[in-house]
Amino acid sequence: MSSPTPSICVFCGARAGNDPAFVADAKAFGGKIAQKQWRLVYGAGDVGLMGEVARACMAAGGDTFGVIPTHLMQGEVAKRDLRTLVVTETMHERKKVMFSNSDAVVVLPGGAGSLDEFFEVLTWRQLGLHARPIFILNTGGYWTPLAALIDNIIAQGFADPSLRGFFTLCDSVDEVVKGLDAALAD
Repeated sequence: MSSPTPSICVFCGARAGNDPAFVADAKAFGGKIAQKQWRLVYGAGDVGLMGEVARACMAAGGDTFGVIPTHLMQGEVAKRDLRTLVVTETMHERKKVMFSNSDAVVVLPGGAGSLDEFFEVLTWRQLGLHARPIFILNTGGYWTPLAALIDNIIAQGFADPSLRGFFTLCDSVDEVVKGLDAALAD
């Protein structure tokens, strides 16, 4: 499934959030991406958790591929020292470029944008448009309500139970890395 250098698409917040554990996990995961010699594919921002993941990855010698739409170059403070920086016209194009340049998706805490990104790749998976693994880093239980919502969607008959199997909720960075190791070995 994986390319010679596996690429991990990370969706996460352009803000740091209120819990210091969010930043700690973002830094830890960025470092692990470099340590595993994977390539980070992310939204190219130098703010919030996006910036933390990228700086940690780069500090550990990791490869980075950032994608940002023109209208966010200032707001998300595009990180210009990435190995690869792609500037798109739209948010949709950004997601498409990020996804098509990755072998797996990891969602860290974030807001509406992270939810949008997660639900788009989840929907594509549900429709059979890809089989890439999707992992959610559930730092401090942040995404537990999301998993409950999806369980409710299934319980109310709006999705097949298989939907829950299209992503893996992980409670630690190590659990995400272990899952990625297994998925990328296939």
